[in-house]
Amino acid sequence: MDLRGGARGLSTGAVNIYARTLRYFRPFVAATAGGIALTLVSIGLNLLKPWPFKFIVDGVLDTSQGTADVRALLEKWFGDASAPVVVFWLCAAMVVLSLLAGAVNLVSNFLFVRVGLEALLKLRTELYAALQALPLRFHDSRRSADSSFRVAYDSQSIQTIYNKGFATIFSSLVMLVATFVVMFRMNWPLALASLAVLPPVVWAIRFYAVRVRKQSTAIRERESDLLTIAQEGLSQIRMVHAFGRESFEVDQFRQRASRSLEANMRLNMTSVASSLVVGTLMAAGTAVMYYTGSLQVLNPAAAFTLGDLLVFSSYLLMLYQPLEQLTYTAWALEGAAAGAQRCFEVLDRNDDVPEATDAKVLPQAVGRIVFEHVGFGYSADRLVLEDIDFAIEPGQAVAFVGGTGAGKSTLLSLVPRFYDPVCGRVLVDGQDLRSLTKKSLRAQIGMVLQDTLLFSTTVRENIAYGKPGATFAEIEEAARKAQALDFINAMPQGFDSPVGERGGHLSVGQRQRIGIARAFLKNAPILLLDEPTSALDPSTEHAIMETIGELMRGRTTLIITHRLTTVHGLARILVLKNGRIAEDGTGAELLARGGAYAELYRDAMASHDSA
Repeated sequence: MDLRGGARGLSTGAVNIYARTLRYFRPFVAATAGGIALTLVSIGLNLLKPWPFKFIVDGVLDTSQGTADVRALLEKWFGDASAPVVVFWLCAAMVVLSLLAGAVNLVSNFLFVRVGLEALLKLRTELYAALQALPLRFHDSRRSADSSFRVAYDSQSIQTIYNKGFATIFSSLVMLVATFVVMFRMNWPLALASLAVLPPVVWAIRFYAVRVRKQSTAIRERESDLLTIAQEGLSQIRMVHAFGRESFEVDQFRQRASRSLEANMRLNMTSVASSLVVGTLMAAGTAVMYYTGSLQVLNPAAAFTLGDLLVFSSYLLMLYQPLEQLTYTAWALEGAAAGAQRCFEVLDRNDDVPEATDAKVLPQAVGRIVFEHVGFGYSADRLVLEDIDFAIEPGQAVAFVGGTGAGKSTLLSLVPRFYDPVCGRVLVDGQDLRSLTKKSLRAQIGMVLQDTLLFSTTVRENIAYGKPGATFAEIEEAARKAQALDFINAMPQGFDSPVGERGGHLSVGQRQRIGIARAFLKNAPILLLDEPTSALDPSTEHAIMETIGELMRGRTTLIITHRLTTVHGLARILVLKNGRIAEDGTGAELLARGGAYAELYRDAMASHDSA
């Protein structure tokens, strides 16, 4: 759907979005019904509020417009009470009516707001769950800040649709109809004259709704862009300081903020202009009513009293207030529709790594991995991997080497099924990965990456992330195997020490050991290692490789590295070149062939010597 397409009033696209939001409110039908009932009571009390003053004017005050019917009614209620007493009780009635209407409205608003917030919670949870479930291809093509913006801010549109949409529209329409019925029964010509402004007000709603929706969409895009630049600048603050780029980052932020300012300014100017137009139309309607009503009061034959005019003017405010609310609600809903559509774009996104309806649970894996003539590309017109064909036996460690862009990391990402091959099959223990549930498959795989990803929680929680419910003894043992126990115990709070955002309180080597401890604790039969030591200095690399060697023992291991010296002694090395397997053998065999591996090895040794 094109959010910038021409809308007319509440556009067809917007109406479809509102219809989709209904399911988020179905669990709260009882609360909504209660809110509706209380709203009706509140409207009834509001309709009674002008009458005590009419009785004061027509039945108590000494005017020529006083009517015998009103005075007779007051005598029936108050007997022979003096005029001050009658006025006192009529004024008290105004206060009581206002208090009752306000109290009922308070409870009604509480119910409506509660339902709106519950629906917001439901949408946010679904949205975040959808983002967690979507494959990496989706996240690779999106900025994480934009996804965060949709969860945190765009989702709030559903609350606007309910509270400023359904609740406001319902109460405003009921008030509008009820007020007009009362006005029509009091003086139908005057009531019809009061509605003369309705056609131009409807035109204004339709005209400005187009602009509001376009400008609201533009604001959300600008705000998402602003959040992105702020998030990137702050997450890379060390690099910013290291290169002295603070001023540059501030300038980048100011440019994005200026664009957001301009978009907000356009929307606010549209709002001001629309308020001027609608306000002027309603002022004109009020003037017409006062002029026509005054002529009727001055005409004795009209039987229209000053009290009637005062009551009618109060009802006119009640008539125009919901009409004005409906006007602004229409524009608010158009803005909310833009945000809701951005949420539904995520919820409607198809999973390009779908799980089969009859997917099987993978039991404890033996660890045999087979690639059968696999091809893969991130886009349809360009394959990254072509005709990849090999088998890895259980417990075997295999290294994948090659130049930058050869497809090593892509190949590794096919094993946990982060992506599906375009052609061919990947099998574990003889079963096509597409026939297995993703959860059971990934439960059999441990991973250690180049940059160990840590959450801003404690050491204990980061190690136990892959095995929820692990005992402290198991966590401690995993840390011991990863040779991380000493530095963890040296921390102020030991295993309960916070690691900071992205593990910022730890060194690179310490973060890597936490990642290895996590893999030890998971104890999966298949292990994927993606450049586990490339960010380490030689001495730390040697120590980490000893730990990784312990982790690899007895596990089917696929390891990627540019540092060939760390894998040269493995029993099998596969060389990737231009997305294909160029060589397969031991390090010594491949060196003797003098092919692609030998060239890579010579370059690696030359770089090592120069360092």
